[in-house]
Parts: sequence; C-alpha cells; structure tokens
Amino acid sequence: MVVGVLELTLTFYAESLKDKRSVVKRVIHRAQEKFNVAAAEVDENDTLNTAVLGFVTVGNDARFIGSVLDKVVNFVERLEIAEIVDQSSRVDHW
Repeated sequence: MVVGVLELTLTFYAESLKDKRSVVKRVIHRAQEKFNVAAAEVDENDTLNTAVLGFVTVGNDARFIGSVLDKVVNFVERLEIAEIVDQSSRVDHW
C-alpha cells in the first residue's frame, strides 16, 4: 500500500472566520470531487487569512499517487481562490 500526503499553506482575503470557512470549504470540496482525496483543515484554524490544508490519497503505485498530489496542487492554483505560500508532500510505502 502506498500513502500520499500533501500539506498546503494557503493565504487569501477574508474579513471574518465565516469568509475563511467558505474559502476552505470550496477548495476542499472541489479537490475531493475531482481527485477522490481525503482533505481537512489541519492548522491555523483561528488565523483569519491563512489556512493549512492536508490531502491524503492511497493506492498501490507510488508514481500514480505522486501524480495525483501534483495535480491537486495545480488544481488549487488554477482555482484562484487562494494563493499557495508553502507546500510539502510525501509518498510512503506501508
């Protein structure tokens, strides 16, 4: 089994935590629909203009899993809802 983990730090304009929740939900929901990944906000929960999102996918081919994570990054960038200021990913065999 191969597990891929992606962490994205996003920045965006928000006037309230409600605005932030809206941005985070849109990014997560659209990525989950398109790539069948698990996703959640994993850090910076109370920071108004920053969010750290975690994405995870599982499969049996490390190259495929890495490709999915790369596509998620490109997809989030193309959404133009938020700017990616940091990213890290890891693909491990279990």
